[in-house]
Amino acid sequence: MNYLLGIDFGGGSSKATLIDTAGNIAAENTVEYPTYYPNLGWCEQSAQDWERAMEKNIRELFEKSGIRGNDILAVAIDSATHTWVMCDENFKPLRPAIHWTDSRAHSQADFLRREYGDLIFEKSFHYPDTIWTLPQLLWVKEKEPENFKKLRHIFFEKDYIRYRLTDVYCTDSIEAQGSMLFDCNAQKWSEELLTLAGISKEVLPPVGKPTDVIGKVTKQAALRTGLAAGTPVICGTTDTVLEVFAAGAVCAGDMTVKLATAGRICVITDRPYPHRHLVNYSHVAEGLWYPGTATKAAAGSYRWYRDTFGGAYEALNEAAKAVPIGSEGLIYHPYLNGELTPYGDPMLCGSFVGMRATHTKAHFTRSVLEGVALSLLHSKKTLEAMGIPCKTRATIIGGGAKGELWRQITADCLGMELVKTKSSDSSLGAAMLAGVAVGVFSSCSDAVKACIRQESVTLPNPENTEKYAKLFEEYVSIHDALAPIYRSRQRAITASNGAEE
Repeated sequence: MNYLLGIDFGGGSSKATLIDTAGNIAAENTVEYPTYYPNLGWCEQSAQDWERAMEKNIRELFEKSGIRGNDILAVAIDSATHTWVMCDENFKPLRPAIHWTDSRAHSQADFLRREYGDLIFEKSFHYPDTIWTLPQLLWVKEKEPENFKKLRHIFFEKDYIRYRLTDVYCTDSIEAQGSMLFDCNAQKWSEELLTLAGISKEVLPPVGKPTDVIGKVTKQAALRTGLAAGTPVICGTTDTVLEVFAAGAVCAGDMTVKLATAGRICVITDRPYPHRHLVNYSHVAEGLWYPGTATKAAAGSYRWYRDTFGGAYEALNEAAKAVPIGSEGLIYHPYLNGELTPYGDPMLCGSFVGMRATHTKAHFTRSVLEGVALSLLHSKKTLEAMGIPCKTRATIIGGGAKGELWRQITADCLGMELVKTKSSDSSLGAAMLAGVAVGVFSSCSDAVKACIRQESVTLPNPENTEKYAKLFEEYVSIHDALAPIYRSRQRAITASNGAEE
């Protein structure tokens, strides 16, 4: 039998999914890689770590499944949007990749928003913030001028990994939209935005469609990975749109709630909704968009909590079940790297508020889960305030959706019925996209019919929803009180660091 391979690169791990041509998942595998935080607000990863994770992931997947490289019809790779690495004329990285959650470029973002905000919004559908490539490029230009002078090629994460498979330099249109260097109306690199960044178009990759077959696995890559030389490789695209795809959301009005490194609520629409607090990208389904909100540290908060304070997720969840709603007065804000919706404020900090001697580790665990859910409720309210209708049913996606307790907390908090499919990982979406690209599936809708399997439905408890509505008011009030303090403290710390700004 022949298979399709999708490989995702998320906030801290790579997941690979193999499906057969009937849409059944044949095997899955995950390999973690580190994230580095060398200075306040910095968030970096190594391109070499990505490549090692890919090679290990593919080999382990083949060992686990017994499937061989020559059984693979096509490969597609995805990753988080606007995580980028700068390379020299030989395509070698000049420095660690700057992750999209990095917040070092706050002064550059402030400058761009103040001086060119309307122009940038008109072209890119977004206002400058620290998450975008444009302000991060300005930071490199100002703080690392020697690296900037050597810059000859910009890669986005999945494009670098795919280049190491194929020796082909390119990106896709959805990824390009996330750079703040792309004209989303004209669908091409923007000369005006490139001028602001101080780079030429030659530094950026050619732009294709996510379903383009851009090249084949090279002999060298075949030796490193176990894939067969000559295997078709798809352009691929970004992780969130492929999670949305893998959740079966391919019709206008469909909704997804995401509990991954970042949290998202996306509504499928037939047009973009440019707005200060929304992220607007095209869908892989022709003619559709998936405007959505963004909580910067969702499952990322839980991973930080686990890594910092110890414990396995299963044990942490089990203990948190015994804690009542509201964690007996303990409230967590997931602003570990600032926040996006609805504040767009990189200066915000995470917090536990309301600690008492009676609180246990289980209380802290539950408050993390609740704090992320309350941030998602804030996202939902933002969508509703904009006139984008939110249904009472959505598909829940992302690694955090695996936890029964967190699904229930999120359903109760949002007051929504949450459907969980057997897999909604973006690596499944990448495998489905590969199938569309090489003709295994006739369309995105055909791929959804073949591949998506519903696993469970989590119903909200109306009494709990009412309790969370009251807790949400306290949650917002705490933000309002602490935000000015965080801004002044972060600016003072940054100023004291001098050259590290």
